[in-house]
Amino acid sequence: MTRQEGKMRYPIVIERGSDAEAYGVVVPDLPGCFSAGDTFDEAVSNASEAIALWVEDAIDNGQSIPRPSSLDGLRASLEWSGPEWIWGFASVDPTLFDDTSERVNITLPRRVLARLDSRAKDAGETRSGFIAKLALSA
Repeated sequence: MTRQEGKMRYPIVIERGSDAEAYGVVVPDLPGCFSAGDTFDEAVSNASEAIALWVEDAIDNGQSIPRPSSLDGLRASLEWSGPEWIWGFASVDPTLFDDTSERVNITLPRRVLARLDSRAKDAGETRSGFIAKLALSA
């Protein structure tokens, strides 16, 4: 994994844009993950968002998350050779991949807590499980 300053970096391939066309971005390690932007900077920023959404969706669907490949290995591919492609990296927060449980302390009014517990019980969930499910479905 390529990490820098607490971020994970995925190699990206950027198709040059112009005044009339957006910059296109492909994330070779994540099948179907792509984005675009009107400027180079916007394209890279949007690639980071696309990666985060791709990872979130994969985790929600029980899929494994491919590790970032080496840039040199990807650059050897004929699929993205030529002057129309620019190589770069998009950074993502590695906590997106972390399923470690963490104890938290929250404060809720008693009436809200009672409603929450009732709905969790009806759903056959624990309070924590029900809160997590609500957060992930929003």
